[in-house]
Amino acid sequence: MTRTLMAGLPAGRHGFRQAVRMEWIKLRSLRSTPWMLLTTTVSMIVVGVAAMANTKAPGPAAAASFDPVNNALAGVVLGQLVIGLMGVLAVTSEYTSGSIRSTLAAVPGRWTMLAAKSAVVGLISLVVGETVTFVTFFAGTAAMAAGVPQPSLGDAGVLRAVVLSGAYLAMVALIGIGLGAAIRHSSAAIGALVGLFFVLPLLLAGLTGPTVSKFLPTLIFSSSLGVSREVSEVLTPWVGFAVLWLYVVAALGGGGWLLARRDA
Repeated sequence: MTRTLMAGLPAGRHGFRQAVRMEWIKLRSLRSTPWMLLTTTVSMIVVGVAAMANTKAPGPAAAASFDPVNNALAGVVLGQLVIGLMGVLAVTSEYTSGSIRSTLAAVPGRWTMLAAKSAVVGLISLVVGETVTFVTFFAGTAAMAAGVPQPSLGDAGVLRAVVLSGAYLAMVALIGIGLGAAIRHSSAAIGALVGLFFVLPLLLAGLTGPTVSKFLPTLIFSSSLGVSREVSEVLTPWVGFAVLWLYVVAALGGGGWLLARRDA
């Protein structure tokens, strides 16, 4: 398929722009892509609306820490799994089918190929992530029971929480690409993704509390990015956002390094 996609390109000019075009065609041609994006969208909206509909008015003692925004964005924890799988499969599906050889024949620069794949998957994930988080916020707010204080984008920290939550999904997809490039096998890479985002946070939270677990992606989202009121003993939202970028750089950097050193 890759040779067919590149057939119309001028010889010797298979650079970043052409690689991006090829990656876009490949991604939208994968049968799993639209289903994963649909699953991410539906699951986030359903979970967010259900959580907001069941949000109760806080008592006087809890009013100061009441944060329904965190409830509205609860579906991001499920959405991150699906969007991370999309990132993993964007790489490992080519190794499974053997089309990675055609891809690297068309774009010999492995860093160029990885950068193009990251740009396409990251941009799509960002657009979907931002769109769904805003839709979920508004739908969840509309579903809140009468008498419960409703958040507004104009309230302190609310817009930041919604925007960074959408960006978080794109970062998860990029981490998935890095894991896919490093591990190459779908099942192993998916296992690593699940371990990083679900198993390890639960284990470390039980063993160390927030001392160590606050540096893990899922806890950074749930306690820092996806809240409108800052939580004590965890990273602040912008520090957490910076730490997440370190995960992205480490995943893509490690995946790219291994990709460049190994045969297809």
